[in-house]
Amino acid sequence: MKETWRWFGPYDSITLDMIVQAGASGIVTALHEVPTGECWTYESIIDRKKLIEASGLEWTVVESVPVHNDIKTRTGDFKRHIDNYNQILINLGKAGIDTVCYNFMPVVDWTRTNLHYKLPNKSFALRFEMTDFVAYDVFVLNRKNAKYDYKPEVIAKAEARLNKMNAKEIDDLEKNIIAGLTGGEGSYSRDSILVAINEFIALGTEGLRQNLFHF
Repeated sequence: MKETWRWFGPYDSITLDMIVQAGASGIVTALHEVPTGECWTYESIIDRKKLIEASGLEWTVVESVPVHNDIKTRTGDFKRHIDNYNQILINLGKAGIDTVCYNFMPVVDWTRTNLHYKLPNKSFALRFEMTDFVAYDVFVLNRKNAKYDYKPEVIAKAEARLNKMNAKEIDDLEKNIIAGLTGGEGSYSRDSILVAINEFIALGTEGLRQNLFHF
């Protein structure tokens, strides 16, 4: 068993020295500064690995090498993105890093409704709250037919929740959901995320599954 810590790179407010102090020995990270779909060079991987090792830690897991939406939909520049992905895996292997995470989730990869949720012990965490998500999806984003994706009691609870939120809270909720989190596909506007959602709806569950098999 190795205790590892998720680190978001040199610009993370949590430093490697802090992680050492917390007792971890391994780092879970990625080259988050490289745009999704572009190649991680061997040299850039080695530079990051040396930075981690200089603090007495080991880069044990890559989380993650993100999969470009073009690959998931098999549109646009998907062939080049797959070639880049293959080369990233080769470069990581040459660097001695052999545990790599990825996901094949549509649109935003992963999302939270609150990025600064205060826990009872006064610490902070990311949080996903379904009521807030439905409030955004149905009543703010106004996604077509969204209301049919949720039970009536969930819709009612979401509407009541939205009615208690002020303009800033609604704006923050939108930013949290669609602005993009580290390791995901990237940021969206309200218009562009609707385009992306509709593209995956048209692809369908089986289409996405087959594209995963192709990948």
